[in-house]
Amino acid sequence: MWSEILGDFSDSPSQTRVIKFLLENGFGVNEDGRITCNDIEIPSTQVAKALGTDRRVVDTTAQRILSLPLHRDIFTHMRAAPDLSRVAEHLDLSVMTILPRDASEKGIVSAAVRVIAEAGVSIRQIYVTDPLLSEEPRLVVIIDGEFPTPVIEGLRHLPQVRRIIL
Repeated sequence: MWSEILGDFSDSPSQTRVIKFLLENGFGVNEDGRITCNDIEIPSTQVAKALGTDRRVVDTTAQRILSLPLHRDIFTHMRAAPDLSRVAEHLDLSVMTILPRDASEKGIVSAAVRVIAEAGVSIRQIYVTDPLLSEEPRLVVIIDGEFPTPVIEGLRHLPQVRRIIL
């Protein structure tokens, strides 16, 4: 699906960068063609500044999104979710980032969750970065307290895991 969305903008590298930025950040586009984060408008100039491009590229991309039915449906309903990993230490949470050997392989998340659940550890938040949108796809797991050693070792020994970052 993502490759189809990105492919529709392949004629414009600058608009492709805007699309990727919107998807990576969970930003949407409202019916007026403005960039939004959970229905809060974000000035095109700010998005352009973050991308190192002109605001007109952002505005044109937003209008183009609205002109394509599939894209319109996706981006007018897009929602961003909080990422607790950046505030974990202030909330007494622990973060583990798992880098897979092959992000396209099935079962990475279920294998990791199985190891964590079998140790009786509750997951506060878990998310993956999309292999089509991220240069280095990852699985991020956030829990209360510290990761028990058996969980860390169990995850390290999964065949799908290339590296663990604590």
